[in-house]
Amino acid sequence: MTVSHMRAANGGAMPGGEQTTVANGSAVHSGGMTADAGSALRGAGPQHDARIALARELYAARRRRSRLFPADLFGEPTWDILLDLYVAGRESRRVPTTSACIGAHVPPTTALRWLRILESRGFVERESDGKDGRRTFVRLTARGNAAMDDFLDAMLANIGDGALHADGAHAPGMGA
Repeated sequence: MTVSHMRAANGGAMPGGEQTTVANGSAVHSGGMTADAGSALRGAGPQHDARIALARELYAARRRRSRLFPADLFGEPTWDILLDLYVAGRESRRVPTTSACIGAHVPPTTALRWLRILESRGFVERESDGKDGRRTFVRLTARGNAAMDDFLDAMLANIGDGALHADGAHAPGMGA
């Protein structure tokens, strides 16, 4: 899906004429590999692909949910940001801060506040563009990537183990 398709669905237009793609449904400017792209490919293979697919589906499910229920019932822009940055990082895409804000599906000031919180807690980091002093990129740190990998691995394991049995009882390790 291109940004123009996403923006058409949202009733807006993407500024500038840069080639842009969509990761997890949010605007992501295409770019080269990030400085830590080698670490971003940790665990490449079937498990790596499964994590990315699950992260994409989690993000897409949140968008589907917002079409069926009033948006004010749910609010987790931080999770949207983490999912978006996870997939973009695993695909070696650089995400401008403005695109991360778009992907959070909240006002820019709210998204920026959550980005600052994530940065202060060591889950995301910013880097300057180098070519355009007005633009910065945001990405998950090694800690952020590891936390997302662990979360997605646990979800994949629970899904594979039949996390919820037909009688409604949770599989071991899932709790109530």
